[in-house]
Amino acid sequence: MKPLLARATAVALALVILAAGLAACGSKSNDTKGEAEKLTLDLDFYPNPDHAGIYMAQEEGFFKDAGLEVAVNSPSDPSAPLKDVAAGRADLAITYEPELLLAREEGLDVVAVSALVNQPLTSLMWLKKGEVKGVADLKGKTVSYAGIPYQEAFMRTILKRAKVPISTVKLVNVGFGLIPSLVSGSAQAMLGGYSNVEGVDLQQRGKEPVITPVDQLGVPTYDELVIVARRSTLEEEGERVRLFLNSLRRGTEAAAANPKAATEAILAANNHLEPKLVEAEVNATLPLLSARTAGKPYGWMNPEEWEAFAGWMRDEGLIDGQPKASELLTNAYLVDEIPE
Repeated sequence: MKPLLARATAVALALVILAAGLAACGSKSNDTKGEAEKLTLDLDFYPNPDHAGIYMAQEEGFFKDAGLEVAVNSPSDPSAPLKDVAAGRADLAITYEPELLLAREEGLDVVAVSALVNQPLTSLMWLKKGEVKGVADLKGKTVSYAGIPYQEAFMRTILKRAKVPISTVKLVNVGFGLIPSLVSGSAQAMLGGYSNVEGVDLQQRGKEPVITPVDQLGVPTYDELVIVARRSTLEEEGERVRLFLNSLRRGTEAAAANPKAATEAILAANNHLEPKLVEAEVNATLPLLSARTAGKPYGWMNPEEWEAFAGWMRDEGLIDGQPKASELLTNAYLVDEIPE
């Protein structure tokens, strides 16, 4: 009888361990006596429709359900989020795939743990009623951009593909003045605006913009917005990251199901925004936030695409080496659904 008893005991113990493991991956809110685990998230910019899933997760209590208390911070310096994560001042941050590659080149200890938007938003835009009808027409024209170095490389790639000499196009750094430069006519095209933000803004103004994401113009595709963590602490903090990402998935799904509530959540987070414009931007953004690769979990990043984009950055002289995808990202903390 002893072998049978031992086997029964082992099975019972295994079931207890399995149940505990499932519980560890699930919601922690039912344990009302437990203290919520604090987690800080740096945004890439001020609260806007790109962050709809985050604010819906806050509004609907999904972070709380997971036993998390999430503090969301808006940077005053756009370069701060990556540095904050690398220095341990923030647990997570939203940034851009090109910026992550540049940060890794500088030796920052950061790695992408999820895509927030898994395709380029950065676009080349011109007005339908203007002189430009295609990239070839940029010869002799002025193109405004936001002053970001890798966007200059985008422009070189786009013009090279269209066989337009870069010397024949005047590229002007206008910072945040992209829309005014195009509307005023001081630039005949602009590069760097997002299809779901500046593109929608131009549409709302009745300007009939022609909007083409850069990956349709010769630039390798990439994940526009990603969530990053500090690699050296990821293993010990992995469960909090997994719970956060699952809550974000739930928030994104809730936003997609109720765009009006998502709009209200964004406006509550940033009352300086114009409601009608935000509503239009949210409607354009939610399909991008909800987009998934077939058969893959929410937030999945394609290693092959990352290496191809890194190769492009190397060829453009933006980084020196050719990093492997495993150095830049991990999909290990993504889940589609966490058991109750």
